[in-house]
Amino acid sequence: MLIDTTLREGEQRFGVYFDQETRKQIIKGLIKFGVEEIELGIAAATSADEQRDLAELVELTNQAPSMTSTGRLGTKTCASLWSPCKEEFIRLAAKLGVNRINIGVPVSDNHIQKRLKLSRDHLLEHLRTVLKTAQDAGIEYISIGLEDLCRADFLFALKVARTAVGLGAKRVRLSDTVGLFSPLEMADLVRKFKNTLSCHIAVHCHNDFGQATANAITALMSGANFVDVSVLGLGERAGIAALEEVAAYLYFRNKSAHYNMSIIRQLCELVAKAANTPISESKPIVGSSIFACESGIHVHGLNIDPMLFEPFSPETVGAKRKIGLGKKSGRAAILMALKKIDISDTNPSQDQTISNLVG
Repeated sequence: MLIDTTLREGEQRFGVYFDQETRKQIIKGLIKFGVEEIELGIAAATSADEQRDLAELVELTNQAPSMTSTGRLGTKTCASLWSPCKEEFIRLAAKLGVNRINIGVPVSDNHIQKRLKLSRDHLLEHLRTVLKTAQDAGIEYISIGLEDLCRADFLFALKVARTAVGLGAKRVRLSDTVGLFSPLEMADLVRKFKNTLSCHIAVHCHNDFGQATANAITALMSGANFVDVSVLGLGERAGIAALEEVAAYLYFRNKSAHYNMSIIRQLCELVAKAANTPISESKPIVGSSIFACESGIHVHGLNIDPMLFEPFSPETVGAKRKIGLGKKSGRAAILMALKKIDISDTNPSQDQTISNLVG
């Protein structure tokens, strides 16, 4: 299951600012695409206008039905907010009408001591107070994010998670805050938490070493219930796991997802324009040239059966195949090009004539 955090983590990308109308369009696109949860922002708005905008997004998400790839009503998309581990922000989240909250809890000693100025014991006590506040506020689904887990003491992080679950948390999110984990390490980590805790497991994978999508998919294959994604992988520094990549893998490779892949290109283009972030022509799933081909051996294969050299058809993601002629082209590519511009297919000797022309 996917937690899209384009409007929270994605908007933390340097220089990215979404206006309210763009946020609404992104939410509508994500709902139509079929994501299970949308993290709408941070429950730390300081002005009345910011609070009103967040409340509007919560209401939009709560009221709209989700759609499956067949266009039928699907599982309801949930709205959530991220919150620092502070009571006032928890109360604000409840006031904004959200019933699902993701609370960030730093678990590495560096973050606990340098950033929060707390000891481990004080952190646990503070967590207990915050969780009680969330329950008293009527928030139904509490999620705890173990921040900087990649540099934390594992046993202490597990203690924090057990404490949270014992006090009513329904999900623990494992955060690879600076992208240090490899897929093998992620698989091991997910299994350890999954085997120990009686709650949902989620992961938040950063892409500092180019591992985010692989780590997210590996986490799901290892038993995680949720993974964080954002459109185009937008996020701090190198970003996080990309929605379009994780969703496509689940849809095409695992055959385990309902996502409406036909609109993914449109959704990515919307976010790219709003974020002033160009989409690389070779970007997986949505790049403009990923179905373009001119090399002879590949064109020959595509002419026989496109699936010989394509993992899925371009139409399934709203794209078109493009065959070009160039230095790398062979006889098959030239034949295909000539057939496209030929006037008629009625002449039985046409293929032989063309073959003679190209040798």
